[in-house]
Order: sequence, then C-alpha cells, then structure tokens
Amino acid sequence: MIDSQLRTSGVNTPFVIRRMGQVAREDYVPVASKGVAYVDRAIRLENGAWLPAPLVQGKTLEEAQPAGDEKAIVVDAGSGYLAELFRPLVAELTVISPEEAVGKGTKGKGADLLVIDGAVEEIPAALAKRLADGARIVTGMVTNGVTRMAVGRKTDSGVSLMPVYDLGIPQLHEFDKPKGWSF
Repeated sequence: MIDSQLRTSGVNTPFVIRRMGQVAREDYVPVASKGVAYVDRAIRLENGAWLPAPLVQGKTLEEAQPAGDEKAIVVDAGSGYLAELFRPLVAELTVISPEEAVGKGTKGKGADLLVIDGAVEEIPAALAKRLADGARIVTGMVTNGVTRMAVGRKTDSGVSLMPVYDLGIPQLHEFDKPKGWSF
C-alpha cells in the first residue's frame, strides 16, 4: 500500500507514511474483507457505509497536517480507521457518526480541525457550530456527482470549502443537500 499506492500518487509526507504503516488496515474492515484490506478501492462496511481507499486517507492526513496541540473532530462512517490514524497526532479527538454530525449535538465543541471520512454535498450549520472560528476543514466534496478532496475554514460568515483535486471518495448521504425545485 505504501510503496505501490501512496508514494506513487505523491503521498510522501513522513508522518503520513509512518502512521499508515503503524495502523493495520485489516483491523478496520469486515472479516470477509481482511484479505483485500489494502486494495486500492473502497471497501463496503457491515453497516452499509464505505471505508475509502488507502489513497483517500493518505491524502486526507496530508491535507489536514494535524498539530499536536489541536482539538479535532473526525466524522467516521463506521470503520474507525481514519480516527485511529489521527488519534496520536492531535491533543484531543472526538469521533462522531454522520448521523451525530448532522444532529444538534455539541460533542467536540470548539474544535480546531474537522475531518470528514467521506464526500459531502454540504457542511450542515449544526456541525459548523461545533468548530472554533478559523477551524480548518478537510473533507471530500460532491459537486454534480464528482467527488473531490476539499479543504476549507470556518469563519464568522459560515463554512467555505475549496476543491483541491478530483479523487474517488465514497459519498456520505447524510450530508446531501435537500432536494428542491429551481429553474
């Protein structure tokens, strides 16, 4: 995974390579998928969600650049893998499900970093309220069916995201925009 997927795709940051070498991906997939845990594809989890391909998590770590003194929130679809990659890299880690993220909870309030393990159409206001002003955001972003890695910030006026590059990231439908009618 490290030599044939990450390094060949430009993920060479030492702390990323180190963490991904330390955390056994096969411990975070269903038993039936242990033999293919390192394949360069998303893996279906038992809850119906997806564990993104290793490259997605390597790029996520690289874009996040977690600092040891930060308070972070990881929105995890059910594998726990990305949260475990982040755990020793931040001062405080709060892990929440997509359902908790779109609800009215306050777990992780005042976070400096938000990382979402999947692609979203929008960041709901309830989740943005948990972030400190100036908090950094790393997530997948869905626009017209295309998924991209995106980075952003929370400001007084809300959340802004900027796509960085196209990348196949499983979509978290809990973050879909409400469907409406327009011209």
